[in-house]
Amino acid sequence: MPRLNKFTFSINTLIYNKGVKIDLPSNDDIQNSFIKIGYQHVDSYANVMKNEARCHVYSLPYQFDTFLHLPNSFRHGNFYKVRWLVMNGAHSFEHEFFKIISQDFPFLQRLSVNNFEPQKNKQYLFTLITFAQVYELNLAFAHIDYAEEFLLETNIRLSRLIFLGIKYESLTMVTNNFTNDAARFTCSRLQYIIIPEPFVRPENFHSYFPLL
Repeated sequence: MPRLNKFTFSINTLIYNKGVKIDLPSNDDIQNSFIKIGYQHVDSYANVMKNEARCHVYSLPYQFDTFLHLPNSFRHGNFYKVRWLVMNGAHSFEHEFFKIISQDFPFLQRLSVNNFEPQKNKQYLFTLITFAQVYELNLAFAHIDYAEEFLLETNIRLSRLIFLGIKYESLTMVTNNFTNDAARFTCSRLQYIIIPEPFVRPENFHSYFPLL
């Protein structure tokens, strides 16, 4: 492509591990391979999990409204155009990590957290995190610690949240069977809840979620 003056890209790859050891190149190796062919402004993440390996390489500045499979190894960056973020972690996401996400993705509207590893440090030290634009949150594939992280207003403020995807067990435990006042601020504003398994609504369900 001799006439190509600019190439803006975001490339995600996925390799499933079926009894074969996966060795991904390092981030430096990936970036150097692009630098050698003339692309200087590139960033990448290589993430090996138990049964799969993912790699994400993209041009800078980031020009897309979606960022898929953000790993624990995420550093810092300016992602002002991103509206939908999917997080996949081989290790736990801690409170301070979400603080970085809220700062580096200031206009985020949709967030999915996929991580079954419990948090190691649950002492939030009264640092309140705000996701000012997030209206959709998916925790259906997340450990209960992340439901506690996001639904308790002492941890994270989600003033525009109207859509929640979550497992029923996580929801009942965090809300203490729909009696916990610390989660009421966020839950009382929800208009849609997606729960993947069947359940019977208790009597106080509607009073806890008055807008459903």
